[in-house]
Amino acid sequence: MRVFVTGATGLIGSTVVTELVGNGHTVLTLARSDASARAAEAAGAEPLRGALAELDVLRTGASRADGVVHLAFGNDFSSPEALAKNVAEESAALAALGEELVGSDRPFVTVSGTPQTPGRASTEADPTLTDGPVGGRGRAVTAVLGLASRGVRSTAVRLPRTVHNQGTGGFAGLLTDIARRSGVSGYPGDGTQRWPAVHALDAAVLFRLALERAEAGSVWHAVADEGDRVRDIAAVIGRRLGLPVEAVPSQTYGPLGTIFEADQPSSSSHTRRALGWEPKHPGLLEDLENIQP
Repeated sequence: MRVFVTGATGLIGSTVVTELVGNGHTVLTLARSDASARAAEAAGAEPLRGALAELDVLRTGASRADGVVHLAFGNDFSSPEALAKNVAEESAALAALGEELVGSDRPFVTVSGTPQTPGRASTEADPTLTDGPVGGRGRAVTAVLGLASRGVRSTAVRLPRTVHNQGTGGFAGLLTDIARRSGVSGYPGDGTQRWPAVHALDAAVLFRLALERAEAGSVWHAVADEGDRVRDIAAVIGRRLGLPVEAVPSQTYGPLGTIFEADQPSSSSHTRRALGWEPKHPGLLEDLENIQP
């Protein structure tokens, strides 16, 4: 299968490209810069120059592919306005990609987040969240899943709060970055809230399986660790960096503060049974031992 991938040089995207190429697929990647184009070529993919905001380029990429995997999202979380801009850009991109695929029966795999369900671990049967700081992403993903009725084999892989590789990535990576800057390995609230996690290499396998096998309108959970306590995450970060571990105000984390302090464990039981997906790489707390002082 020839697959168009957005966000192909990120922590997750780069592993997805490697997974696809390693399993006999050919890959066309959206490349925003010369460096991204070189990285794509080094991974065995063909670059298509353009940015997520260039909708004509996205349509071209989708038209040249047998399927699409969307992973791109802006990295600016500095303010509510910046986050809203990222969400709006992605929503327009998803709409453009989806319209290009209508009536083709081609697969369209997009990314979402595991939902929060008070008092229990969320499952694949729970609805995508459409409110809160990133509710716009949920609404856009819901629209993509709705394309199942218009001849698109659309599916969503929900990622947990931390997708990690060699001690970096996800919410835990943000905690590490803030700890380096502030001199304190902090956590919001009392730290007993739980965050699900997955190794990027395991997540990449699930994206491939969804592309190859998932039914139209289906949802999957890329969850290996159902929920690690944030206080335990901060403790490993503090020990690796030689910093004190303390509770800090949720405002420390800007527009993500309310999400950071929420308890949000998640299950992937259905995904494992239905697609035969089985995580094999280190869990989050073990992987964080790769953090260098």
